[in-house]
Amino acid sequence: MPRRSWLDSFYWRTFEGSPPETVMQLRITEIFHSLQGEARSVGLPTVFVRLTGCPLRCQYCDTAYAFSGGELMTVNAILSEIETFACRRICVTGGEPLAQPGCLSLLDQLCHLGFDVSLETSGALSIAEVNQAVSRVVDIKTPDSGEVHRNDWSNVDHLTPNDQIKFVLCSRQDYDWARMRIDEKRLTERVSDVLFSPSFEQLDAAVLADWMLMDRVPARLQIQLHKLLWQDAPGH
Repeated sequence: MPRRSWLDSFYWRTFEGSPPETVMQLRITEIFHSLQGEARSVGLPTVFVRLTGCPLRCQYCDTAYAFSGGELMTVNAILSEIETFACRRICVTGGEPLAQPGCLSLLDQLCHLGFDVSLETSGALSIAEVNQAVSRVVDIKTPDSGEVHRNDWSNVDHLTPNDQIKFVLCSRQDYDWARMRIDEKRLTERVSDVLFSPSFEQLDAAVLADWMLMDRVPARLQIQLHKLLWQDAPGH
């Protein structure tokens, strides 16, 4: 099936022919060791592999530094750097990591080597070919993100109990919209966790908590731990 034209500029060149997966190159913004700041493994030591490039422009984005630049690395080089941290928990993130086709090969290699792997993805690109051993954290874009029209709703059919759904909420409108999507798409039946995350400095977490308790929403409130500890500093 052909790629969507709006993604074309975000696919990075790999070597000609059909090289071994470990030779394929990806553009990497940073690889670092930190505590997971969100999702179900929050607080646990994790190695983050941040891929460069994203076709979305969410108004609250806190990783715009990953939109461009970065360094071309082979999968072998990425794996070698990961091994230096002696940590078995890996989070592949971005940007939008699936904007680079080589991301699928990296995820496969990590799973093959026995790592506990999660993927943070926008929900705008298909997760159909992502290894199901990966916990796919799919960020469904709300109206106030400015990118709600990018949501690929066919992803819902590919979700498994190993996956997670995240809504970043900026307002009461976003909250009500997310509640309707949970019911409409029966999301709590498809994934292990539905996460409600207040957009930093846009929606008060205590206000969101009160709404969730009043409405008995079957979701988990998450507050981004890394922002409480290190604000928006890269490498954390």
